Amino acid sequence: MFSIITDTSANLEDELLRKHSIGLIPFSFYVNGEEQTCTETESFDGKAFYDAMRRGTSVKTSLVTPQRYIDYMTPLLRDGQDILFISMSSGISGSFASSQIAAEQLRAEFPERQIFLVDTLGASLGEGLLVVDAIECRSRGMSVAETAALISEKRHRMCQVFTVDNLKYLKATGRLSNIEAVVGTILHIKPILKGNKEGKIVSFAKMRGRQSAIQALAREYDEKVFEPEKQTVGIAHADCPEDAQFLIKLLNRSKPPRDIMTVCYEPVTGSHVGPGTLALFFFGGSVEVRE
Repeated sequence: MFSIITDTSANLEDELLRKHSIGLIPFSFYVNGEEQTCTETESFDGKAFYDAMRRGTSVKTSLVTPQRYIDYMTPLLRDGQDILFISMSSGISGSFASSQIAAEQLRAEFPERQIFLVDTLGASLGEGLLVVDAIECRSRGMSVAETAALISEKRHRMCQVFTVDNLKYLKATGRLSNIEAVVGTILHIKPILKGNKEGKIVSFAKMRGRQSAIQALAREYDEKVFEPEKQTVGIAHADCPEDAQFLIKLLNRSKPPRDIMTVCYEPVTGSHVGPGTLALFFFGGSVEVRE
């Protein structure tokens, strides 16, 4: 056995984390200059949080420091546990680099232990579904090295497509150019975005109107999903549960998956994409899905 650790960006529900003893590194966010963390989704009031953002409340985020990883992992290593850490994309956060610094120090301190880090190149359930796969690997008796290798391969098959209600939040993070943001706002165009092979957010299509954008997410699924009857598909929304239900109906129309995991975006990732974001996560058939 080995310890599986992820971060709060993975957006997994508390019950699942507790059931499988998954460690959680908290990301910090700041509202009116006050540092906060969200390590329990059960107590997170997504509607209140995203309503506050709609009213203009500014939410800032920060990198996880190497010391936070060291403090969390050290007791596990002292207890003789090997570690698999499954991280938010390095393409949208520098926190993975902090985990690498921490791991280098800890490997020197605990040379008899194994520490594996996986950069998922994703966020929200694009990260969380890979944690679920790691849990299954561990339950089947796979070693920490075997599990890390499998998750590292499967991350390239993870399709992450989403649409946002307002481009100003992505504009503020520098993920889209100013002119793309301005055109989208003026013409009420809804961008369709995805995570690319570097784990960065890129726009690859534009639709006029919200319903057309949601239908475009479903088309991406229909075109790229691999063996849906064998996989759990993820949907994350930033306080738009009705849109999530509409997307579920579209997914079940022709290629229903084995299961659909639906969550409200946790505050750190959600603050970057903004209220009204709707995201879809599923496994495609080859590494070519991250073009």
